Amino acid sequence: MQLTLANCLTLLRLFAIPVFLVFLVDGRYTAALGVFVAAGVTDALDGAIARLTHTKTTLGSFLDPAADKLLLLSAFIALGFLAAIPRWLVVIVLSRDTIVVLGYFLLFVMTQRTMEVRPSLVGKLATFFQLATVSLALVALVQGHPVWPVGEACSASLAGLMTAGAGVQYVVRGLRWAQGHEERAG
Repeated sequence: MQLTLANCLTLLRLFAIPVFLVFLVDGRYTAALGVFVAAGVTDALDGAIARLTHTKTTLGSFLDPAADKLLLLSAFIALGFLAAIPRWLVVIVLSRDTIVVLGYFLLFVMTQRTMEVRPSLVGKLATFFQLATVSLALVALVQGHPVWPVGEACSASLAGLMTAGAGVQYVVRGLRWAQGHEERAG
């Protein structure tokens, strides 16, 4: 296992998740927002460093998206319990990610092969609107009132729509991949 600077930044982001959650549930919203922003900065930095220094690793290719996903899921769950974001959106985000992970696992069990997972445009848009929704919710908590209620509602609605759409898209991709694998094996 090669521990590069980029992988260290990713690990730092993983270790920031419990700190973020403690700040959030303790009502220290400014600190939680600061940790969330810092985690976003490390996400941008680790990818850039790995590309620029030609130090992409297998560990990093698994750890980076896992850290991103864990941070976002943790934020959605905590903000849902705080009623800072709509609970229906939390359900959509958790359901989509659960279905995708279980589907990927089932495909591996059935075929003993791994499917290459590439984010789609809809998936990238879902992530963007999820990040926007979490960020707006955190800023609203810091200020003690909604910052931009129409923007927050639009962001949450678009996050829900894009997340559900990406989920359907990933399921269809997985089914097509499994069907192609069956045809090659048969």
